Amino acid sequence: MKTEGRNAVLELLKTDKNIDKILLERGAQGTLGKIFAEARAKNIRVQFVDRAVLDRESASKRHQGVIAYTTDYEYRELHELFGGESSLIVVCDGIEDVHNLGAILRVAECAGADGVVIPKAKGASVTEAVIRISAGAAEHIKVAKVPSANYAVDELKKNGYWVYALEAGGESIYKNKLTGKVALVVGGEDSGVRRLTKEKCDKVLSIPLFGKVNSLNASVALGIAVYEVARARLEG
Repeated sequence: MKTEGRNAVLELLKTDKNIDKILLERGAQGTLGKIFAEARAKNIRVQFVDRAVLDRESASKRHQGVIAYTTDYEYRELHELFGGESSLIVVCDGIEDVHNLGAILRVAECAGADGVVIPKAKGASVTEAVIRISAGAAEHIKVAKVPSANYAVDELKKNGYWVYALEAGGESIYKNKLTGKVALVVGGEDSGVRRLTKEKCDKVLSIPLFGKVNSLNASVALGIAVYEVARARLEG
């Protein structure tokens, strides 16, 4: 759902509705600057775009330099994802592509994960497109929206999870038996898992690559990792 116009978006920011992102015209000043400040304070993703983009996205053609996107998707609190001694949780760190997020939700649900964590800023939200791409998995798996991936890692560790970053340069995932309460952190398409987030994790795990291409798509890498967790559970 789209909300257009300066006053309408300012009023929207006063509510508890799930705002996926806000498009702001470049060079925002005045009321637009206030909208930006309030959105940042609430960790809402803001994208600065040319007026032509707003004109194209606008349904009313009276956007006044701002369009907000909301969703009725029901996010969970992080603690609602916590499971038993064989719990698996996936943490997204900067996954901005909706196709990747949709695929991650599908992979996580198929592998029996207890939930997926996404940050409020610097990452895609669960939109209609993500739900469609997930092939319905988004309706069956819990998704928590938290201030940041670092916050999620800290809380997971406090609650007995072993947290592993999936990133190049770590130990081979095949040399680690992923048992107990496990959380897997998957990074953004270009940047991977951020440095501070990796430092907070218990260990960095890598998937060996044998071809000429030096990286895997985030959802593909996650698919390999979650089924290593599943295999460890099946083997006891």
